[in-house]
Amino acid sequence: MSEKVQQIQILQQNLQQLGMQKQQVQSQLIESESAIKELESTSQAYKIVGKIMIASNKEDLIKDLEEKKQTNEARLKTFIEQENTLKQNIESLQQEIVSEMKKDKEEN
Repeated sequence: MSEKVQQIQILQQNLQQLGMQKQQVQSQLIESESAIKELESTSQAYKIVGKIMIASNKEDLIKDLEEKKQTNEARLKTFIEQENTLKQNIESLQQEIVSEMKKDKEEN
């Protein structure tokens, strides 16, 4: 039973790390969407390269941001699936522990 408790703790840590990664991707997604919206409503566009800002082609910037957005949407979907799997595994282990505790209690 102690092994299962340890497994739950490890899974919970993984879930927490996954949650942080998911938040980062969500932030990047919001940032991309906001930048696309701003670019669509302006005639001039600039890109930061290193420590300088240079004039850029608006359509190219929008295309790059759309690609980043799609990548982040795919990553977010993967994180959500992994999160659900981890939650199911944790719940399953918790049920096994409760079942073992009931069994031990009945035997004593």
